Amino acid sequence: MSNDTVDKLVIFLAKRDGIDKLVKTFQYVSKLVHWHVEATKPELAQRFKQWEVASGLSRKAFRTGRFLTGFNLLRRNPGATPTLRLLAVLANAGEMVYWSFDHLLWLSRIGTLDAKFARRLSFISAFGESFGYVFFIIADFILMKQGLAKERQLVAPDHEEKYKDVEESLRKIKVDRVMRLMAVAANVADLIIALADIEPNPFCNHAVTLGISGLVSAWSGWYRNWPS
Repeated sequence: MSNDTVDKLVIFLAKRDGIDKLVKTFQYVSKLVHWHVEATKPELAQRFKQWEVASGLSRKAFRTGRFLTGFNLLRRNPGATPTLRLLAVLANAGEMVYWSFDHLLWLSRIGTLDAKFARRLSFISAFGESFGYVFFIIADFILMKQGLAKERQLVAPDHEEKYKDVEESLRKIKVDRVMRLMAVAANVADLIIALADIEPNPFCNHAVTLGISGLVSAWSGWYRNWPS
């Protein structure tokens, strides 16, 4: 491993989001391993189940205070158009509900609050999460569409910008598109996980579906947060 990679890993793991993506990887890898060995090696499966539960609870602890992120994002980046501003408000409102009730759910799971509230708190948290993700996904598709339109303008024969400026603008648009595609992948994956809490069903609640969705979300977030 090169020194540059080590330096980037140190920077990545110094971020709260970096630690969260690493522990999320542990959580969903252990879920998949538990499912795979449950029938043949029950003792080993139980160990991985404990790792999954511990990882999930520790992630909730890491995210304490995260509900304030929505306020900060709205203050710093309200959106360039009325449509994007509305989508930002709806998306971040859903996410703030998610984080707020996720904190309470953590307290219920560790025994500080009565455990009987856990199911209701989980439902409200997942509903707010899925509500927010829908609008985040819509906003990202709108912004990618705008990026494609700008890209077509830049490559038009009659465009007046200098060649060097065009190349740099195209590079930025392409980087932004990749990041938004990673965001969409993560949000769709997390939406599936949230739907498993809101309306349990054989597809969303299957260990493989949850495991793959969790890893897609974790690794998409890993890519987006990795130092450039």
